[in-house]
Amino acid sequence: MRSRERALAAAVALSLLAGCGGATTADPGSPGLRIAAAADLRYALEELVEAFEAEHPEVEVTVSYGSSGTLLAQLENGAPFDLCLSADVSYAERLQEEGLTMRDGVFAYAVGRIVVWVPADSPLDAEGLGMEALLQPSVRAVAIANPDHAPYGRAAVAAMRSLGVYGRVRDRLVLGENVAQTAQFVQTGAADVGIIALSLALAPGAEGRWWEIPADAHPPILQGGAIMRWARDPDAARAFVALLLGPEGRAILARYGFEEPG
Repeated sequence: MRSRERALAAAVALSLLAGCGGATTADPGSPGLRIAAAADLRYALEELVEAFEAEHPEVEVTVSYGSSGTLLAQLENGAPFDLCLSADVSYAERLQEEGLTMRDGVFAYAVGRIVVWVPADSPLDAEGLGMEALLQPSVRAVAIANPDHAPYGRAAVAAMRSLGVYGRVRDRLVLGENVAQTAQFVQTGAADVGIIALSLALAPGAEGRWWEIPADAHPPILQGGAIMRWARDPDAARAFVALLLGPEGRAILARYGFEEPG
């Protein structure tokens, strides 16, 4: 059974990414599992959902993607998700502090990485220039996720500051609503280069070249999740988390450049 996916209003569909999965029919006795997920997880989560539904055909999974800050605000207002997978574990911890999660429901699941990314046909030598690619005279616009509510955007700003280019490119920054829209800006030519999640650079159909930003150039992107207090099927949510944190889930995440939490 394949999952249905709904894009949040804040998330713009990526031209370089595949479309949403088809509708499924759940067992009438199952309430299903509703996941709110950070945009960097798009393709890794598609594989995880497929693996989960193969083991639990009675549970229909639906996923909504967006920036972690947008999802946090929706959950704080009671959005009907059972499981939250954020790009920043502190958001999950905040939900726990506000009494919105199950007592045992918060966990770290991955560490994300960021890259300087250009389309495959770009004249920019991203691999050779690294962060200096942002400073080339031909670069008119540099795309990053909005640091106000996207953890990958904050990491991008921190890395640019650490590597000494932020002051010279800040006036050319264009902000995506989330890291997936940031990739879209570069892919469609709205920006010449971007700083995006490695997981999106490794996604099927993402034809680009990149330089991986050193991990010590920015604070770790420690990603975390939470099972919500109002989860309709807590057992299904826990089973999904067990898959995510288990050997099969780790292998899927690793294929998209995610590292295990320390």
